[in-house]
Order: sequence, then structure tokens, then C-alpha cells
Amino acid sequence: MKNELYIQNSLTRQKEIFQPITDGFIGMYVCGPTVYSDVHIGNCRTFVSFDVIYRYLMYLGYQVRYVRNITDVGHLTDEGEDKMSKGAKLAKLEPMEVAQKYTVGFHDMMKTFNTLSPSIEPRATAHIIEQIDMVQQILDNGLAYEANGSVYFDTIKFADEQKVYGKLSGRKIEDLLVETRDGLKNQSEKKHPSDFAIWMKASDEHILRWNSPWSVGFPGWHLECSAMSTKYLGKTFDIHGGGNDLKFPHHENEIAQNHGACGCQPSNYWIHTNMLEMNGRKMSK
Repeated sequence: MKNELYIQNSLTRQKEIFQPITDGFIGMYVCGPTVYSDVHIGNCRTFVSFDVIYRYLMYLGYQVRYVRNITDVGHLTDEGEDKMSKGAKLAKLEPMEVAQKYTVGFHDMMKTFNTLSPSIEPRATAHIIEQIDMVQQILDNGLAYEANGSVYFDTIKFADEQKVYGKLSGRKIEDLLVETRDGLKNQSEKKHPSDFAIWMKASDEHILRWNSPWSVGFPGWHLECSAMSTKYLGKTFDIHGGGNDLKFPHHENEIAQNHGACGCQPSNYWIHTNMLEMNGRKMSK
């Protein structure tokens, strides 16, 4: 009886510390895998951690809508190549075959780790319309500009107006020279090196491409999470999570995009899991 009372008091304190936007309901968005190759244990560490958080929130008595995306377009390598297209070339498959193959493999691995499925698992390629709409909203609000068919987020103007760019990661904009997933790609088109693409004009050899008001192209990697989290959880929700390596630039740029399109921050709480290391280096593909 004493232990039960202690547990109950502990749960009450936990609920007092965490205040969701809607009483009794929690919206949680977690950045999922880019499905261009096999998932590895470093990826799994993050998803297992958020599975524990998901279960614990439900144990506390909350109703949780857990959204975890599948990235199947727009995530570029340091050389500027779409990871899905690169995976397709290596496997000699169509990009959507690659996406399907490794999505199934990811789900099988999550079953091996006995994790619960998310409430919603949206794919980036299934939300191109929403992403194009968000790009247009950011343009309409004056925080993006078009250059040669691509659209870039204006980080300098955003930082001057909102004073929040870099706050999540603790970085200063004058230090953010080329630290984006775009690498050195199309730097001459940008007003400032820290500006990042929210829509990219596709080259002739680029396989994944869609019509847009600006060009035949594809959305920037950061844009998908802003569009899908807003669609399924609203303009501002409770928890946004992912690996610590996503804090910058991915999550920092999500905050900028949501301010640019919706006029508010996307999430009240940011949770980042640490990296699984091997020989002192982050485990990655």
C-alpha cells in the first residue's frame, strides 16, 4: 500500500510538471527514418527511446497521438544528391521500390525491438501538396524568395524579425555559414549561405520530381516535417523529438518554417535522444 501511494504521488508530480496544450491529450511528432538503406542500431536507439516515452505518457493517463514520418524524398547527401535516388541507383531499383523495401525492413526491425506502432506514419511523397502550400505561405509572408526555380528561406530576415533563429541549437547566425544539408549546392543563388532550400528545382537526371508554381522539382528535406506535423497535430503541439543530430539544422529550420508559414513555433517541448557511438564516433550508415 505504501509503495502504491508513492507511485501515485510520483505520477501526480510528473503530470504537474508536464502541461499539455489540451487537457488529457498529447500530440507528439518524431522524425522518422530516411528509407534508402537498411536501418541500423543507431537509428533504433532513438525510436526505442521514444517508444518508452510514448508508453510512459500513456501510463500517466494521457491520450497520445504519436506521429512518426517516413522520409522518402528530399533528404540530400553532402554532395547534394537525393538519398532516395542514390539508394535506387545502388540497388538498381525505382526510388519507390527502394522506399517500400526499406520501410518494410524498418517495420520488421521495430517489431524485433517490440516497439508500438505510431498513431500515424505519413510519407513525405504523399504530402507534396501540403508542402507546396507551405512554401507559398512562407513566400506570401515575405520570409522566402525564388531564385532560378528554387525557393529559399530567408534566414537573415527571419532572424531580424523574430529573433529566434538559432535559439534551439544555441548557434549564432553569423556562425552558420554552410552548415545545412544543402552543403555547397547552389550557394550562388542564395542571399546568405545560411539560407536553406524549401523547394529545389530538379536537374534533368533527378528522378523524384513534381510540378509546382516555381519549377518541376522537389521539396527541401526540412519542409516535410513542418507540413506533416502541422497537418496532423496543428500549428502548435506538445512534443517534437528526434536524434540529437537533428537539432541543427533540421529542427532549427523547422521552427523557422513554422514561424514563416503559421506565425508560431511548432512545439512547446523539444526532446532529443543522444547518439549511439562506436569507437568514439556517431554510428551512421
